[in-house]
This record gives sequence, structure tokens and C-alpha cells, in this order.
Amino acid sequence: MPRQISNSKAAVTTAGGLAHACPHPSASATLRPAKTASASTSASASASASASASASASASASASASASVSAPASASAAAPASVNGSGEAKKWTFDDFEIGRPLGSGKFGKVYLLARERQSEYVVALKVLSKRQLLQSRVEHQVVREVEIQSNLRHPNILRLYNYFYDEKRVYLILEFAPGGELYRELLRSHHFSEKRAATYILSLAEALIYCHSKNLIYCHSKNIIHRDIKPENLLLGLDGEVKIADFGWSVHAPSSRRRTLCGTLDYLPPEMVEGVSHDRMVDVWTLGVLTYEFLYGNPPFETPNQRLTCDRISKVDLQFPENIEVSGEGKDLIRRLLVKDPSARLELRDVLVHPWIQKYTQRKPREQGLGTIVQ
Repeated sequence: MPRQISNSKAAVTTAGGLAHACPHPSASATLRPAKTASASTSASASASASASASASASASASASASASVSAPASASAAAPASVNGSGEAKKWTFDDFEIGRPLGSGKFGKVYLLARERQSEYVVALKVLSKRQLLQSRVEHQVVREVEIQSNLRHPNILRLYNYFYDEKRVYLILEFAPGGELYRELLRSHHFSEKRAATYILSLAEALIYCHSKNLIYCHSKNIIHRDIKPENLLLGLDGEVKIADFGWSVHAPSSRRRTLCGTLDYLPPEMVEGVSHDRMVDVWTLGVLTYEFLYGNPPFETPNQRLTCDRISKVDLQFPENIEVSGEGKDLIRRLLVKDPSARLELRDVLVHPWIQKYTQRKPREQGLGTIVQ
């Protein structure tokens, strides 16, 4: 029997009602959709697409979609060029692309289109944003942040943002196309993942976060970027099933300061954010623990039908392991070491890479030997 999945997940935005659910006054949230097959329509362009959001921009942005575009058989094609023949920065327009099928839609007028750059025939995903809706929702700063951060990241487990352009009504982000679609959909189908599959994803995510966070570890973790909204909906799957972090709209550069802004998704927030105290890169370590739990059990660990109760469980780290799904002691140990109230006491990301659970259920290879295939 598949487990019943409740309807309590809450996506935190800049306006809403978390102030009435959590103990500190700066919090705000709206409900996140339940896990149902229709909960998300975005196949891959960005895992930030929300099924509860309006698709109002879809018709206008894809009205000219007449050409049929298919993904390349391999990822070997060159990415769309950033410069023209004279060495100047290329100025992109919508006419530079053959537009294929819509990939989905989401809040703030986001529309996701499969597209092929005419000159190189490189297949990409276009994220289309309505300027009017961005301004009305006062989230234009998130777009600037997303472009600034994601365009400078180069890691096999982070979705590439190649470039952007805009016209009078819309902003267009040229994104890497992830043909495997949303990890969230895979979790819906499977209800929960095997330990091999979960460990493979967690290992890749830990490596990507190390890259984002600091300068002295694997892949120059010097970018000093906190993602803060890592969840299955913001994770995509590449051609070989490799996981890719997408949607950096909530990410922040944090070279020295500790952040106090509440954002992210309620089920994934750490105690320090729920309680309104400052936070740092260890936010992502907590979220990795929540993801490990959700991959193995099918639901986030502190999920309840009530926002206030969810906040209370997070604050108390009320961690419970269901008995109807068998998980190894090593898996539970990693979760316990990541979901610690004191941020400084959480397991460091570099230690996640060598944790017994990761070592037991993955066959790690150096990055230069390739990513391999995700274990089913």
C-alpha cells in the first residue's frame, strides 16, 4: 500500500500568513500543494514551477510555437554562443530560437518552453517571466539575483543559466534543458527511493553545495552562495539521471554576513529560520538532512496538516522514523547528524561525502571519470 501523503507543505513567500503559524513576527507563508501527479506541470526547465500558480502567460509566450523541437541524442553539442562573429556580446531575441512544446508554467507568469537555438541547433529551455507580474509581486530582485548567481556557476549538478534577454513585456532566461524532468515527479511515482538511489542523489547534492559554499574544498566552494530553497521541486534530472540544482531565485551571496530573511519552503526550514534568528550556510546542511529523510520515507520529517504545529516540530527537532519503511542504521544516523538544532553542531558537508551511509550505498568515482548512471 502506498503511503498517504498529506496536504500540509507550505511554500514561503514574501507575503502570506506564516506570521500566524510560527512564533516570530517576520515569517510568512502560503500552502504548498499536496503530492499528487497533477501537482506540477513543469517537466524540466526550472523546478521552481508551482502547480497552484497561474499559467496566464503561457498562451502569449508560446503562441508562436510552431516548430517541433526534440532533445539531442547526446549532450555533446556546443552551448549557444555568448559572442557574435566580431567578438561582441551577442544580443539575444526571441527570434533566435525555434520554439517547441511548452514544458510547464508557474507563478509570476513563468512559462517554460523547449527551444532550439537556430544557429547552433542547441536545445535549451526558456524561462519566460512577465515583467508586469514580477513588478506587481515585488519579486524583480529575485530575477536579478537568479541571473547574477546561476550564470556564474559551473558544476555538473547545477543547472546552467547560459544567458538572458528581454523585451517590453517579458524577461527570458536561457537555461540548460534537463531531459530527465523533475525529481519531484520521480518521488511521486516511487513514493520513496531505495537507499542506493537516495545516497547517489545526496552525494551529488553535497558536492554541489560544497562548490557553492566555500573556497578550499571540492570545486572551489568559494562562491559563498547559500541556496536556502533546495527541495524536490527545485531538483531536475539530466540525460543520465544525474541530479541538478535549479532555481536560484532565493539564493544569496553571503561572503561575510549572516542572513535574517525568511524564505524557502516551510517543511525544509531549519529552526534558526523558523525562530527568526540569523542563519548561515548551515541552512543548506539542514535542508540536505530533510531531503535525505524525504527521499527515504516519502515525506519531509516535520510535515503536519498545520503550519503552527510544523513550526513547533521543526523548532523542537521532533524527529520520528516510521516503522513501515525499512531504512538502514547508517541512513538514520546521517539524518540525525544533519538535523541538529545547533547549526554549528551539524555534520559538515565534507563529512557527508565520507559518511558510512554514502560509502555503503554509492560507488564514488572522481569527477573527472564522469558521473555514471543513477542507480534505480
